[in-house]
Amino acid sequence: MNKYIYLVRHAQSEFNEKGIFQGRLDSDLTPLGFVQARLCAEFLKDKGIELIISSPQRRAYKTAQTISDILQAPLKTDERIREMSFGNFEGKPFWSLVEENREVFSNWLKDPLNNPLPTQEDMEAFRNRVQSFLEDLINLSQKRLCVVAHGGTLHAIICLTLGLGLSNLWNVHMDNTGISLLEFNGTEFHLRLLNSLCHITL
Repeated sequence: MNKYIYLVRHAQSEFNEKGIFQGRLDSDLTPLGFVQARLCAEFLKDKGIELIISSPQRRAYKTAQTISDILQAPLKTDERIREMSFGNFEGKPFWSLVEENREVFSNWLKDPLNNPLPTQEDMEAFRNRVQSFLEDLINLSQKRLCVVAHGGTLHAIICLTLGLGLSNLWNVHMDNTGISLLEFNGTEFHLRLLNSLCHITL
């Protein structure tokens, strides 16, 4: 029997709203974020989800908790799907950073594997923790799962499962509560949905 893995990026956080580069820093959901989380949960209601796995960071966990409450599905956290650490750029306005470090950010967005930010998390360590999570995920007994995490870690999951490599990390895009779906047939993954926002655009 195939395994279906719904990937959900956390709902809007206070730092998202302010345009702050978050990474390992944390902030709560905004009022809009809580609405997004509830609408996302309503969309997932009929998907037969048996288990929700969340990053322990507050913005992801509160999104997952809302989904868990509405779906009445068990929830657990996993440290391996925390967001990538962006080092000492964290906590600063993103677009100001881009203006001040245009070439650094341009190269990083094109190829983060070969052009990492100066003090970010080591890319090999990042790949290893996400890969480790994926290996355990496909061995779970549950066939329908929901993973709630962050742009960086969810992009990495998609890149690694599809064989795209982490050089393409930022060529994938997921909005707040964007829903993607991976299907695993026991041998390989297929991407069935990417960044669906139909639950908040109706």
